[in-house]
Amino acid sequence: MTPSQFIDRAAAVLLIVLTALFALREWGGGEPGPVIEGLVIVILVLLAVNVRLTRKAFVVVGLVLTAWVTLSADDWLSLARQGLEKAAFVAAFFVALSTLRNAAESSPALRKGGAFLAAQPPGRRYAALTVGGHLFALLINYGSISLLGSLASNAARSEGDPVIRGHRTRRMLLAIQRGFIASLTWSPLAFAMAITIALVPGATWASAVLPGLGSAVIITMTGWAMDTIFKPRLRGNRPPPRKPEGSWSLMTPLLFLLVLLAVAVSAAHFLTGIRVVGVVMVIVPVIAVAWAVIQRIGLGREGTLRGRVRGYVTGELPGYRGEIVLLMMAGYIGTVGAPVLQPLLASLGFAPESLPTWVVLMILVWIVPILGQFGMNPILAVTLISPMFPSPEALGIPPGAMVAAITAGWAMSGATSPFTATTLLIGSFGGVSATHVGLRWNGGYFLVATSILTLWVLAYAFVLS
Repeated sequence: MTPSQFIDRAAAVLLIVLTALFALREWGGGEPGPVIEGLVIVILVLLAVNVRLTRKAFVVVGLVLTAWVTLSADDWLSLARQGLEKAAFVAAFFVALSTLRNAAESSPALRKGGAFLAAQPPGRRYAALTVGGHLFALLINYGSISLLGSLASNAARSEGDPVIRGHRTRRMLLAIQRGFIASLTWSPLAFAMAITIALVPGATWASAVLPGLGSAVIITMTGWAMDTIFKPRLRGNRPPPRKPEGSWSLMTPLLFLLVLLAVAVSAAHFLTGIRVVGVVMVIVPVIAVAWAVIQRIGLGREGTLRGRVRGYVTGELPGYRGEIVLLMMAGYIGTVGAPVLQPLLASLGFAPESLPTWVVLMILVWIVPILGQFGMNPILAVTLISPMFPSPEALGIPPGAMVAAITAGWAMSGATSPFTATTLLIGSFGGVSATHVGLRWNGGYFLVATSILTLWVLAYAFVLS
């Protein structure tokens, strides 16, 4: 074992320990705050050793910001600890969700369901992949883009005409992407919902899920409508589409898992009163382990649980090191930087508390995707700017309305920012740059969908709620 491998494996083990401690605290098992904060520091040091320079830059920014706060703020220690808590939460949530992704990637049933969606005839392919992308995203998050994107790209390669192949690839990938980003507005397993609820005073998942579902409908239906209206009109006779192999019953395993997950998380949340993210950190790994055990049947030695755990600790989890560093540091920098940025903006005359409520909501919808064009991660953007605005109570609106505004902007950032994982993945499958995906493929869609989302948020805040 090389020193680099030892560092990666040590970091992976500590990440699992951190997740267990955070989940234990969520379920009332004491307050090991200093231990969790210390683990965060050690984990970041270990992970930063083997990440590329752009990720190391986030750590350097965090250190510089900490030094600045130490010299300029009397409560610097409290701010730093809040930042470490946010970084711990992000890491624990990520690790918990990655266990389900690990189990899903080896599931033949999910792959067959994804292949069936990708093989749908042109008349219903976009709708099938949008709905399928949404459902897969609820279960395996970003893994849905990797799974369906690869299947869609492979299906498109069977088209002999390069022009038609290009149109088909673009439309299939956009359907998957838009189905995914729609899940960000309401899914309890999405970072957008989990982090926004933690930042908005008085917000809960139960109070935010209905407006979030409304946003999801707008995101998906706008995409479908624009694809239908502006789809290319190709000349010439085309052979009739081949009937896809299998039937819609192939989607049964996915639907069963989603129902099981929804029932388990909802029941535990309402029966115990523990917040949804705390429930997810326990329920999701339990379901993932049970799923992995079931998959052992017929897989032989390669399917042993011990081998899967070893592969997860030594390979898969260390493989996420760059993403984990980015997410943890985004949470830390946003939390520590908000109190520093607030007086600077005030000195420039920016006073959010003097703005009308409808203007505040509009800003919250549009600001995250705009900042995303300049490389700001949505976690960083939201944790940095949300504390600067008045609370929902001060604005006279329900907390769910503010959550809906922020998550709507977060979702649209996932469609347009060339620095997010969604556009990077879609671009890699489509053979174009992430900037091309965000601005050329999604530019018009962004303007239309975000405008409708703004109207929806305002309607919910002032009329429907």
